[in-house]
Amino acid sequence: MSVEKATKVEESFQRVLGFKKMVDRWRNSHTHCLWQTTLDQRRNLYATLRMQDAMGRELALARKQLLVVRRAALCQLFEAELRQYERELNQTGRAFYVERL
Repeated sequence: MSVEKATKVEESFQRVLGFKKMVDRWRNSHTHCLWQTTLDQRRNLYATLRMQDAMGRELALARKQLLVVRRAALCQLFEAELRQYERELNQTGRAFYVERL
């Protein structure tokens, strides 16, 4: 083999090695991008699940608080009705029987 042919073969070999390195870098970059994308999706999934869990807890607390408020309003309504019935009975000269201890 002549020196010129050897240098041409060496140059083409170096070019092929450069292409191979470029393809390897692209493949690694592509793999890293895919990994990062799936990691973001998993992270977003867990964030969504945490947010849904927090919303569920907040809704449960809101339901409990609403129940307390409704019970208090109902107690006030019953007390107001009881006072009204007592007034009406007092006007007619009657009264509730109240056992005193």
